[in-house]
Amino acid sequence: MNTQRSSKGFTLVEIMIVVVIIGLLAAMAIPAFQKVRQASQDKTVLNNARQLAAAADQFFLENGVSTAAQASLLGATNYVKAINTVASETYPAFYTQGVTVTITGVAGARTVTYAP
Repeated sequence: MNTQRSSKGFTLVEIMIVVVIIGLLAAMAIPAFQKVRQASQDKTVLNNARQLAAAADQFFLENGVSTAAQASLLGATNYVKAINTVASETYPAFYTQGVTVTITGVAGARTVTYAP
């Protein structure tokens, strides 16, 4: 009788090692991805704040006032057509000339400020 063993396929130990390596790679990649996502959200929110602050400055110049409501800045016929929220953030309802713009609730936890 021939009792030769077949060497085709993978052993359980080899498969377990591959699974562990994939798990370690995922454990390192996920936090890095989350940091990049957070930075991207913050940059987008900051850009939105810049647009609103610039619109408020234009409103101040044209109307001779120092405070503007968000409703006066946003809309199809206003200075900024639309603001797309990226992390469920909340923008201020009023803008005052020279006052820092604070955006709250970015991803439910962070606050971003923009000083015009």
